Amino acid sequence: MSSATPRSVLSVGAILGEGPIWVARDAALWFVDIKGHCIHRYDPALNVARSWTAPGQVGWIVPTDDGLFAVGLQSGIHRFDPTSASFRLLHAPEAQVPGNRLNDATVAPDGALWFGSMDDGEAEDSGHIYRLHRGLCANVGLPPVSITNGPALSPDGRTLYHTDTLGRHIWRTALSADGAIGETSLFTTIEDGAGYPDGPTVDAEGCLWTGLFGGWAVRRYDPAGALMREIRFPVANITKIAFGGDDLSVAYATTARKGLNMTALTEQPLAGDLFAFDPGVAGLPGHVATI
Repeated sequence: MSSATPRSVLSVGAILGEGPIWVARDAALWFVDIKGHCIHRYDPALNVARSWTAPGQVGWIVPTDDGLFAVGLQSGIHRFDPTSASFRLLHAPEAQVPGNRLNDATVAPDGALWFGSMDDGEAEDSGHIYRLHRGLCANVGLPPVSITNGPALSPDGRTLYHTDTLGRHIWRTALSADGAIGETSLFTTIEDGAGYPDGPTVDAEGCLWTGLFGGWAVRRYDPAGALMREIRFPVANITKIAFGGDDLSVAYATTARKGLNMTALTEQPLAGDLFAFDPGVAGLPGHVATI
């Protein structure tokens, strides 16, 4: 790709496209449509896609060390086997909070799965951040918010970025080598009128990218929280980006139709599509979860 201008590469019309992740073992981009209860796989080399129906709202998908996947459904974390299209419940961290659902996730270099929850009604401060590793799933103790997004990790794995979407804040928390959390500080705040910070992603230079829901753009911030770059889109709701391709030099972005009325949908015919653009920087290699 030679242009930073985003272009639609897969027309899926996702209600709430989210959670893009490049899976190197099958050279494909996986992502979900939360409200459409759907998992998508896109093979850019062949320009083909396949989809699976999930048994409920699905917030994210990550590869696991057994060659399968873990997915975050509203009911909890499930093992997903694409061959049989089967789902098996592994953990239900918030069975006592039926109004919550799982929303975003990342995998650390040690195989730990970091993920967040949120109030499905987007009103109560009931969203938490969790860490799951080798069967142990725990709330890490960060303050609850209504909509969590991320987490994302710095290249050295010692900084955890997590987003309070409705508050428009992105926070950073120090991590110890064993994943214990330390001091939390404000990384950046998205100004009024620029949309809401959605899923965060960190590139190979340690800079953070965030989708802007309702902001028509993605942004790149340096490790100190200063805005470096903004890339505009032809659709309003950009949810998250992932770096893909053999050299992780292509940025893929999920988008959403959620919240758009008929007039807006007419003006944004590509809303809900998967986009790609040249970010001018490579991403970090992905990891498989050991759960």
